[in-house]
Amino acid sequence: MLDIVLFQPEIPPNTGNIIRLCANTGARLHLVKPLGFRLEDRQLLRAGLDYHEFARVRVHENWAGCIEHLRGHRFFAVSTRGKQRYDSITYTEGDVFVFGSESRGLPVQILGSLPEGQRIRIPMVANSRSLNLSNAVAVVVYEAWRQMQFKNGT
Repeated sequence: MLDIVLFQPEIPPNTGNIIRLCANTGARLHLVKPLGFRLEDRQLLRAGLDYHEFARVRVHENWAGCIEHLRGHRFFAVSTRGKQRYDSITYTEGDVFVFGSESRGLPVQILGSLPEGQRIRIPMVANSRSLNLSNAVAVVVYEAWRQMQFKNGT
């Protein structure tokens, strides 16, 4: 089982897409407040289709509460400022992937709290700024799940 953390997500359809991704991969989703939307947002519900009931979503009041809840797990910060390519790591069950908000990414304090080898990035062509958040989550989750032989998948 993998855990996905969205730190202060802002765009409801991105989070809805990620809820659907988590429902289909068995990953758990953690949302760290403040959120840029309400969980009842029409766009969030539309993007997640009818998968909300199949996803495990937990909302945390703050970053400290989230890391306390996931204590003992290995964390990876996914950022354009990461030094390690996401596909160069060997992932294991229980790993946690932390993604920042769409407009700001992850704060320097979160990035700096993890060893350089746990700050990962997805390669892009030169002069690109970033991928869409839900696309980035899908790329990383599927690589980690692939390495685990798609455990519990069909």
